[in-house]
Amino acid sequence: MNLTPDITPGIESIVEDMTAWRRDLHAHPETAYEENRTAAIVAEKLSQFGLEVHTGLAKTGVVGVLANGEGPAIGLRADMDALFIQEQTGLAYASTHAGKMHACGHDGHTAMLLGAAKHLAATKAFKGTVVFIFQPAEEGEGGAKLMVEEGLFDQFPVDAVYGLHNWPGMELGTFAIKAGPIMAAYDSFEVEITGHGAHGGMPHLGVDPVVVSAQVISAWQSIVSRTINPQDAAVISVTQLNAGDAFNVIPDVVRLKGAVRSFRDDVREHVWARMEQLGQGICAGFGAEFSLTLHRSYPATVNTDTEAGLATLAAAAVVGHQGVDRHPTPSMGAEDFAYMLGARPGCYVWMGNGPGEGGCMLHNPKYDFNDEALAIGASYWVQLVENLLPA
Repeated sequence: MNLTPDITPGIESIVEDMTAWRRDLHAHPETAYEENRTAAIVAEKLSQFGLEVHTGLAKTGVVGVLANGEGPAIGLRADMDALFIQEQTGLAYASTHAGKMHACGHDGHTAMLLGAAKHLAATKAFKGTVVFIFQPAEEGEGGAKLMVEEGLFDQFPVDAVYGLHNWPGMELGTFAIKAGPIMAAYDSFEVEITGHGAHGGMPHLGVDPVVVSAQVISAWQSIVSRTINPQDAAVISVTQLNAGDAFNVIPDVVRLKGAVRSFRDDVREHVWARMEQLGQGICAGFGAEFSLTLHRSYPATVNTDTEAGLATLAAAAVVGHQGVDRHPTPSMGAEDFAYMLGARPGCYVWMGNGPGEGGCMLHNPKYDFNDEALAIGASYWVQLVENLLPA
């Protein structure tokens, strides 16, 4: 299969710039709502390219507006934040900020969208308005939600919004796009199971919350396997269990923490209802008390049909139809671009980043964005704009 991308004419001339921008951002990672240096660089570049620049939305967000005559308006989004990970790549441009790293490729996302903005501002081979959205705090802090709440689409109306994420494990020069759910909803929970402490050698004098918690955890796994349609998907993961301080003491309380992931709202609500019902019932049967606290986080990332089709055509123009996977398996990872898709139609795509050094994936201390993907991603953005806003 030939996977030689058809790079947009003119993009090759700014690959060196995109690479320099990307590596500079990689060396200076900034985490959620602290992307001050990154935002300043983005704003300065957009201004140099001739865009109308707006800052301060969602604290460190940057929006660039490029208008060229009457026509529709579309939004293109890149995330800017890094993770709390100690980098182990040994690269010449490795993180200079201890404990912080661009381990998800947001440095590459930012550089590609800047490259597309520079090209489109120079060529203006479209008619309408392109809103370039540089979003803070994607990594667990919901920066997209805050941007929407603070009026992103009220201040900058768009007909549709598009996002892109690099995907290690997918071959360079490929895209994966589908209508419907592409990333899962993510929620976390905390539980307290309160029993009655006792001597470890005299368990009959107490109510052992450790034994009760084991029953609850096991019963929860039946929610997915026995109460949800097998063609749907959900995951219940108990990731922490904390109880007791001594070998010979049955504790009063067990504390559980974990997460739930799903794709459909009805499945999401069903899981939470059944977790509560089973927890209460099992604990009551043992004479213990049950308390569940739910922390709702990102909803599922759901692509709309029309926009997924348009994104597919743009990607195919760059990498060929053989380079676009139209039926990828959705990921149980979560993405706050879901909030933007909840406010406007749109599509979130995956772009191949290659196998990665040693096969390492996202959020790995040895991960690095593949600079060979910069021209491909920027070409996709340009192609999408020129397709949707024809001159």
